[in-house]
Amino acid sequence: MNSTSVPPDTERGEFSKGWTVLIAGVLGVACGASPIPFNVIGFTVDPLIAEFGWSRTEILFPITIFGVIASLLAPFFGSLADKHGVRRVALWSLAAFGFSFGAISLTPTAAASSTLYIYYALWVLVGLVGIGSTPVTWSRAINLWFFKHRGLALGILLLGTSLAAIVVPKLAVWAIETQGWRAMFAIVAALPLLVALPIAYFLFREPRPEERPKAIESASGKLTGVTLGTALKDYRFWLIWLSIAIIATAFGGAFINMPTMLGDRGISQQDAASVMGVLGIGILTGRLATGALLDRFWQGFVAFPLLCLPAISCYVLLGGEVTFTMAALAGFLLGFAAGAESDLIAYLTGRYFGMANYGKIYGMLYMPFGLFSALSPIIYAYVRDTTGSYDAILQVAMFAFVVGGGLLLFLGKYPAELPEAEDESQTPTPELEPA
Repeated sequence: MNSTSVPPDTERGEFSKGWTVLIAGVLGVACGASPIPFNVIGFTVDPLIAEFGWSRTEILFPITIFGVIASLLAPFFGSLADKHGVRRVALWSLAAFGFSFGAISLTPTAAASSTLYIYYALWVLVGLVGIGSTPVTWSRAINLWFFKHRGLALGILLLGTSLAAIVVPKLAVWAIETQGWRAMFAIVAALPLLVALPIAYFLFREPRPEERPKAIESASGKLTGVTLGTALKDYRFWLIWLSIAIIATAFGGAFINMPTMLGDRGISQQDAASVMGVLGIGILTGRLATGALLDRFWQGFVAFPLLCLPAISCYVLLGGEVTFTMAALAGFLLGFAAGAESDLIAYLTGRYFGMANYGKIYGMLYMPFGLFSALSPIIYAYVRDTTGSYDAILQVAMFAFVVGGGLLLFLGKYPAELPEAEDESQTPTPELEPA
C-alpha cells in the first residue's frame, strides 16, 4: 500500500487545478513522437516493397534508427526540462517533430541506390528533434500538479497514445490508399502542428510553487528527490531499467509487426487496422485501470499480473489462421499491458526517486523503453524474413513478459520521505506562460 501519508486538506482539488494542463498533455502525447511513428510505419511495408523492392527488415529499420537516437537523447531532453521547464522543451520539440515527420514525404521517387539512405536520413532527423514531444516532458508537468491522484492523472495523460492507436492507423491507411504513402507522412504531420501545438501553447505549463502538492516539497518549499548519480547507485533503478528493457523488447516488435503478422494469419489490411484500433482501446483501458490501481495499491501487486497478459496474446497468434475475434482479443491484451508499462515508468520514477531531478532520471528509464522498442521490430522482422514465420519470436516473448513483470516484485516499499533537492535543476528557469 502507499507508504506516504498525505494531509488531505493539502491535496484537495488536484483535478480542478490541473485539468486544462492535463488535456493539453493528452493531446501532446497523442500527437508526439512517442506513438505516431510506431502507428504508421507498419502500414508502409507493402507500398514500399511495391515501389522499391526493399525487404521488410530494411523498411522497418527506420523505426530502429528513430528509437535508438531518441532514446539516447532522452536524458538530455529530460535535463533541459528540469532546468528550463517543460513548456519550452515540449512546444519546440513538438513543432520540430511535426515538420521533420512531414519531411519524409520528400523522399525521392526514383528507385536509386541512394533513395534508401535518404529515407533513413529523414528518420534520423525525426529522432534528433522529436524526443521532447514524448512523455519525457509532458509527464514531468503532470507529476508536479498531482500527487494523491498521480497514478490516475498519469493514466489519463498517457491516454494520448491510446487515442493515437485508435485514430492514426485508420488515417494512415486512408491516406496511403487515396493519396499514396508520401502524402500520408505530410497528412499525419498535421496532427502535431495543427492540433496539439496550438492547444498546448495556450494551456500547458508547470504549476507555480503555491499550486504544487505539498507532498513533493520539503518544509522549505523546495522539490524533494535524489540526484541522478544517487539513483544510478540504487538497485531499484536497475531493476526497473531491466524490467522495462525486457518488456519493451517483447512488445515493440509485436506492435510494429502486427499488421504483417495478422496478414500471415489471414486478416485483411482493413481488419488489421481495426485490430490496431482495438489495441489502442486496450492501451486506453490499461492506462486508466493501472493509474487508478496505483493510487490504491503497491505497484508490484498491480504490475505483475497486468504485464503477464501479453503472454496470452502471443499464444493466440501462434500457429495458423486466426479469426478476427481472436486477433482483436490478442490486440486488446497486448495493448492493455502496454498501457500499464508506460504508466509505470512515469509513476515509479516519481515515487522512488522524487521530482527534483525527475527529467534526468525519467530520461534514463525511458532509454531502455525507446531503445529496445526500436530494436525489437527488426528482431521480429528478421525472424519472419529468415524463417517465414513469427512463431519462434512469439514463443520467446511469452516468457519475456512474465519475467519482466516479475522483476518489479522486488522493488520494495516506496520511500517514506525523500531528501531535499541537492541539484539546482529543481528550480527551472521561469517559463513564459500564455497571456
